[in-house]
Amino acid sequence: MEQESTGSGSSKFSSLQWVFKVKNMAWEAYKSKPFSHWVLLFLSSLGMLVAFPASSLLSRVYFANGGTSKWIISWVAVAGWPIPALILFPMYLFHRTSPTPLSLQLFCSYVFLGFLSAADNLMYAYAYAYLPASTAALLASSSLAFSALFGFWIVNNKLNASVINAIVIITAAMTIIALDSDSDRYPYVSNSQYIWGFVWDILGSALHGLIFALSEWVFIKFLGRRSFHVVLEQQVMVSFCAFLFTTIGVIINKDFQGMTSEAKTFKGGVTAYNLVLIWSVITFQLGVLGATGILFLASTVMAGVLNAVRVPVTSIAAVLLLNDPMSGFKILSLVITFWGFASYIYGTSTGSKLP
Repeated sequence: MEQESTGSGSSKFSSLQWVFKVKNMAWEAYKSKPFSHWVLLFLSSLGMLVAFPASSLLSRVYFANGGTSKWIISWVAVAGWPIPALILFPMYLFHRTSPTPLSLQLFCSYVFLGFLSAADNLMYAYAYAYLPASTAALLASSSLAFSALFGFWIVNNKLNASVINAIVIITAAMTIIALDSDSDRYPYVSNSQYIWGFVWDILGSALHGLIFALSEWVFIKFLGRRSFHVVLEQQVMVSFCAFLFTTIGVIINKDFQGMTSEAKTFKGGVTAYNLVLIWSVITFQLGVLGATGILFLASTVMAGVLNAVRVPVTSIAAVLLLNDPMSGFKILSLVITFWGFASYIYGTSTGSKLP
């Protein structure tokens, strides 16, 4: 009995030591940075955890209430490109930073990434037209696996056992959703439309992973430095090019002319239609700004953590706010996806160089 009591006391003491050690590490980390750093980090985290899910839900709201144009909803995703530009230009004026010289190779890289981003937004628009927001968010989480694979092939990022395990787990989660497709398909969505929504979501996630890897390659090949204003420059230029490509698509498809009639038949009227589009513009850019801030202020590991949290936040918000169906298989897929993210985060935190 005395030995058991001694063992129990030692265990409690070890636990207290661990708590105090973590507390001291957190305090030292806090003191190592100015207060403004933590404020920006908090706002960036808020952008990822609130703005990105809100943008996804607004896309679903657009289609659920009478919106039909995939081009319009992909156009609003990049129509807010002046928002980061409004932050960038004062940095040139007041912080004595100069724009990065725009070489022909760098310009072509921005144009190509802009084209890919426009295509990626259009694929996701098709996905949200046919899938519940919770399902689309779960499928989009596969972009993490694609980022790791493309990062390995393009910029020689290393893969360890934990990251490979994460890729397999996330793939399994996507398979579960595919096998349970009848449980969350809207009555007005046909089987073929649901399948295509599933396909477009996976293809969009793959393209998103490719864009992430190519963006890192551009930094390594042409920029060679990672400061906040350089990251912001890339965001502005890529978003602007994507905006031009998407605008051309909208004009060719004559969707601008159809916005007036679409607004009149939209559930809630013209005001609701305009608010959905305006807030879609704002929330998407705030989400991208948040992700940019996290990558610069913290690390890709923290960005991975927040991205992992963003998936269940979007899915739960879709169930609560949009009455999305949530079957047992989808809950299982959500848990497995979160497990996959945890494996990826562990793999990146052990020293592997990953996007």
